[in-house]
Amino acid sequence: MGSASSGLHTRPRSAVRRRFDQLLREVAKFGAVGGAGLLVNLVTFNLVRHATGLQVVRASVIATVVAIVFNYVGFRYFTYRDRDRGGRTREMTLFVLFSAVGLVIENGVLYVATYGFGWDSPLQSNVFKFVGIGIATLFRFWSYRTWVFRTLPAEEPATEPEPGAVLRTRAVLDAEAQAGAERAPARARAN
Repeated sequence: MGSASSGLHTRPRSAVRRRFDQLLREVAKFGAVGGAGLLVNLVTFNLVRHATGLQVVRASVIATVVAIVFNYVGFRYFTYRDRDRGGRTREMTLFVLFSAVGLVIENGVLYVATYGFGWDSPLQSNVFKFVGIGIATLFRFWSYRTWVFRTLPAEEPATEPEPGAVLRTRAVLDAEAQAGAERAPARARAN
C-alpha cells in the first residue's frame, strides 16, 4: 500500500513562512544590487582619490554619490520593481533623504578614522570606507524598504470553496426554484 500523503495533499505554506521567504528574496536582491554598488563605490573612490589628489573624505563623498545613483536604478528596477510606483516625486525625495543620511554615516566613519585617529593609508582608508558602507547599508535597507519603496497592498489569495459548498449552494438554489414554482400557481388563482 502506498502512502496517503504521496504529494496529493500538500500543506500550504503558512503566512509566516511566505513572508519569511519573501524577505529572504528581498535581502538577496538588495544584496546583489548593494554588492554591485559597493564595487562602484570603492572603484570610484580609489580612482577619484588617486587621479585627482582630493582629500580622502571628499573623494569618498563623490564615490558615495555615484554609488547612490547606481543603487537607485538597481533598487527601483530590480529589487523593488514590484513595489508601489505611485508618487515618484515622494519616492525620489525620500530616497535622496535617506541616502544622504547613509552618506553621512558612511563618510563619518571614514572621517573619524582619518582625522580623529590619523589612519589614512590607502589600505586603512579602504577598510574604514568599507566599514562605513556596512553600517550605512543596515540603515539604508531598513529605511528603503520601510519608507521609500512601499509594499503594494496585498491581494487576497483566491480560495477554492469546500467541495460540499458547491453542492449546498446548488441545493439551496434548487429549493428556492422549487418553492417559487409552487407559489406561482397559487398566485395565479388568487388573481
